[in-house]
Amino acid sequence: MDLAASLADLQAEASCPICLEYLTEPVTIDCGHNFCHRCIHQCWEGLEDIFPCPICLHHCSNGNLKKNTQLCHMTDIVKQLPFKRSKRKRQEEEALCEKHSQVLVLFCEQDLELLCPQCRISSNHQDHYLMPIEQAGTSHRKRLKRYIENLREQFENAENGLEMQGSKSFELRQKVKDLRRELNCEFNQLKDLLDQKQDVIVLELMTEQKNVEEKLIENYSQISDHFSMLKNLLSEVAEKCVQADLDLLIGIESIYKRYKNLKTPRVFSYELKKESCYLSPLYFGLQKMISTFKEDLTLDPETAHPKLIISEDRKSVKYGQMKSDFPYNPKRFTFIPAVLGSEGFDVGRHYWQVEVRGIGEWCLGVCKESFARNVIMSPSEKDGCWQIHQATLIHETWDTEQVTRIGVFLDYDLGEVSFYNWNNRSYLYTFTDAFTEKLRPYFSLGSTSNFLTIYVSTDEW
Repeated sequence: MDLAASLADLQAEASCPICLEYLTEPVTIDCGHNFCHRCIHQCWEGLEDIFPCPICLHHCSNGNLKKNTQLCHMTDIVKQLPFKRSKRKRQEEEALCEKHSQVLVLFCEQDLELLCPQCRISSNHQDHYLMPIEQAGTSHRKRLKRYIENLREQFENAENGLEMQGSKSFELRQKVKDLRRELNCEFNQLKDLLDQKQDVIVLELMTEQKNVEEKLIENYSQISDHFSMLKNLLSEVAEKCVQADLDLLIGIESIYKRYKNLKTPRVFSYELKKESCYLSPLYFGLQKMISTFKEDLTLDPETAHPKLIISEDRKSVKYGQMKSDFPYNPKRFTFIPAVLGSEGFDVGRHYWQVEVRGIGEWCLGVCKESFARNVIMSPSEKDGCWQIHQATLIHETWDTEQVTRIGVFLDYDLGEVSFYNWNNRSYLYTFTDAFTEKLRPYFSLGSTSNFLTIYVSTDEW
């Protein structure tokens, strides 16, 4: 190696990789590379947790800048060596304008282009705001650093969306499995009516699953592409932020355009259609009654037998101990443990639902407003009370949480009171009579109903 080459290598070792000038106040970072204190501080300005080396991109500690005294002395010695680069050599190392072959020293803020002095006087840039490369580099470095936090947030959101979409296929299969289990339960209850329909509904459900899975796969691909683009852009912006001004500004327009045109794909969400079993016309009649004629009933405490306990919201009743200080009221039932609904009906159609929980005897129906409250025997149609009587018995498992759901439909003008069992969607019984006065909902519990509660339900089962 000749002397000139050795001196050139020595000069390069004494130069800052960022500003390409002799090292000023040289410092050494964690990875071992050396820089001017001002240059590395400027590169890392505004960064919070990632401090990459401009040469090897090794993550360093911002506070760990070790002053290199020996390198400082060596740089002072190198400066005194009789070595000069030729003009041609300097031109080869400097970036030149492709149009005018002059050194690029300016940056157009409007067109985001590097310019030489000759470009400055061209018609394309005469009215544009031009900045020296060093000033433009500082300005755009700060601008790019402001992108990092937003890009990180978008990157994390895309990553979360990617994970979420990745699990939706499993969730879809699980939901389909649950729906099929629910459908099978209904099919078992109504097997005589639905055997021929089950395969059709399951096929529709599986077809829907296939369609949703295809959309999920497509959406997953879109989010995956967006995730990769964010990852690459984030990496490129972070790398740009630690480059020298000239390298930072080359191609910066492309970064700005890609950042500006970022569009986060919408996360595809779905809701499976509840493919209910095909029920008999009676079932659809119930659904229509619920939606059209449903009443929100409450219980009338003034009519309650002294041993009946009415809830504060007047939606439930259960059998309890008689209160010694219970006030007398001629409207109150004195022998039959019964209570009436607060609402009365003397025209139209009305529907309400009752839920019976526990074990014991109970009665549901309607009675006349003038129905005698002091009768001893259980009332019947001739007394002006139309009711069904059932008993929930104690099983070997001592199940005190048995639930029976009953629907009551009153067609006053037609003179009918019908009852439906919502546990198996079945029709129970219809009373037919000529109603001549206001009717009120009737609820009664047997004397052995210590574990039974009647609820006036507002749910649409």
